[in-house]
Amino acid sequence: MTRVLPRSTWPETAARAAATLAVVVAIAWAFSGTEFDLARLAEGVPRMGEFLARMVPPDMGVVDTVATSVVETLQIAILGTAIGAVFSFLLALAGAANLAPPWVHQPVRWLLAVLRAIPVILLALLFVASVGLGPFPGVLALALHSTGMLGKFYAESFENARRGPIEALESAGASWAQRVRYGVITQTLPDLARDTLFRFEMNLRESLVLGLVGAGGIGFYIQLYTRSFQYDKVATLTVVVLALVVIVEQASVFVRARLR
Repeated sequence: MTRVLPRSTWPETAARAAATLAVVVAIAWAFSGTEFDLARLAEGVPRMGEFLARMVPPDMGVVDTVATSVVETLQIAILGTAIGAVFSFLLALAGAANLAPPWVHQPVRWLLAVLRAIPVILLALLFVASVGLGPFPGVLALALHSTGMLGKFYAESFENARRGPIEALESAGASWAQRVRYGVITQTLPDLARDTLFRFEMNLRESLVLGLVGAGGIGFYIQLYTRSFQYDKVATLTVVVLALVVIVEQASVFVRARLR
């Protein structure tokens, strides 16, 4: 028997056409506003080659600096993620609609949205101005920004927990803490771990950028050597950054696969 597909109505067709036109107009508007020009890019290719040529060969005399900065970058990312995860978990309990009343979870969600909206580089500048240069302001910036993101993810995971186990615990007279512990966290623990690992990957990359504003890590030495035109040393640090990101990402993929 031949299945007849339903015909689209005129309003549906018009809505699709309007949506397509809106996307095309938005892209054209973005092209004009950003002065996107492939000819200029082609003219700049030789200059890009000259810049890259200055980075060859990499200077291996900065091995000690590389080792120190790699350790510092990992420490910033790990501690920033850990602190953010703790505060995210606490705020997510208050921000989940199935665990808290509306007058509690709505303001918490707004707070998390505000934390996510502040650029991490701005947070780093704020903390550098407050506590000085070094890895400490980088940790604070990553922790605060991670709280906004992970808090949202954790709260959504709690809300997506199956209602059956929670209702069973309620009917058995379990307290709120017991319902959270045995009815919600046991279901969502793999999701929480996955989201935390994903944020750690992001924080590792963010920590490289934060170094550009004096918040420690490899990024600090990259901007230091760049300003002094020591591009061969920049090349060494760049290679290390690429290797570090690939290693951490593969380790994270391996761990997340085991959590499924």
